[in-house]
Amino acid sequence: MNEIIVDLRISSDEYLKLYRGHSCMVSTRARDGRRVHFPANILRPWVLHDGIRGCFRIRFTADGKFQDIQRLS
Repeated sequence: MNEIIVDLRISSDEYLKLYRGHSCMVSTRARDGRRVHFPANILRPWVLHDGIRGCFRIRFTADGKFQDIQRLS
């Protein structure tokens, strides 16, 4: 299983734009330097009134499909 760790700071306005379909993909850099893209909806459990902030581990199957996400901090 492959995994990445990302640090995210997404304002509530920015997340709302992502969620409403302006762009449904989050694009960021993982801690190891890789550029990653993943669906914004996997972050839904961590949306607060001020947006999303924290460190997350995202795991993918061997063929690159989303497996799960865990908030680390």
